[in-house]
Amino acid sequence: MSIAIDTTAPAPGVSPAAPRGSRLRDDRRHALLFLGPSLIGLAVFTLFPTVMALVMSLFDWPVFGERTFRGLDNYARLLGNPVFRQVVLNTCLFVALYIPLNLVVSLGLAVWVSPRIKGRPFFRILFFIPVMTPVVANAVVWRFMYQPGGLLDSLSQSVLGSPAPSFLASSATAMLAIVVMSVWQGFGYNFLVFSTAIDQVPQEQLEAAAIDGANGRQRFWYVTLPMITPSIFFATTLTLITSFQVFAQPFLLTKGGPGNNTATLVLFVYNEGWRFLHMGLAAAAGWVLFVIIMGITAVQFLGQKRWVHYD
Repeated sequence: MSIAIDTTAPAPGVSPAAPRGSRLRDDRRHALLFLGPSLIGLAVFTLFPTVMALVMSLFDWPVFGERTFRGLDNYARLLGNPVFRQVVLNTCLFVALYIPLNLVVSLGLAVWVSPRIKGRPFFRILFFIPVMTPVVANAVVWRFMYQPGGLLDSLSQSVLGSPAPSFLASSATAMLAIVVMSVWQGFGYNFLVFSTAIDQVPQEQLEAAAIDGANGRQRFWYVTLPMITPSIFFATTLTLITSFQVFAQPFLLTKGGPGNNTATLVLFVYNEGWRFLHMGLAAAAGWVLFVIIMGITAVQFLGQKRWVHYD
């Protein structure tokens, strides 16, 4: 007598396995459930304003009144506007000064705060405090330091015997003063990025280089620096994007003055949109800034293969 056994039936107490297609559908539903709020926020607060800015840039768009389609007229007006050309040059000058200073200061301090230094956690916290401090508070403090009778003026009179120049009122020093304040405000983030990257460099390679006769400078230049190039690329790209969007520092310290010597692209967008109510022109300037950032970032990504080492 033979007994037939159904090998396809699940064991007692074990639920049957769901078909593969059903599991994939469930996974997609669960993924959409968790991603839904972020995707909605992205669409409402990023994608929709971006598209609307592009639409507005093609119109004469007053706050009140009839809107008139102008095509590319707003962009032509920008190119013919000497103030706009100046703010573009000011922004590029800020970027050219800020990025090297930020990277050099943050990388130099990250190398100095090596695993062997005492009080390393304290220095990490200390250097990151300006990043956590609101930029408005930092700008107010630096404005008091820069003004006549402030800290820098008092130090100059006590050390050099002469008053310090009026940093924010002179066209020769105003942009540099903003750059210095911005570096102090923002170097702490890149400092942590570089410090963490240096910690990940294998000690075996540094020891092997030392055995081969490499001194400290050679070990840093030929071993440490190539191995942290991905972090340098990340920091450079992020710093580049944020530096082109600088607004709070010139707005709070100089209001774009003296003249328009410290006015930046974002400050120009703010003034055109909210002071003069030229919404179409402000939207066009915002899109010019977007194209500049995207173009330079694309060039960075294309050129990273020549100097970034991921191995």
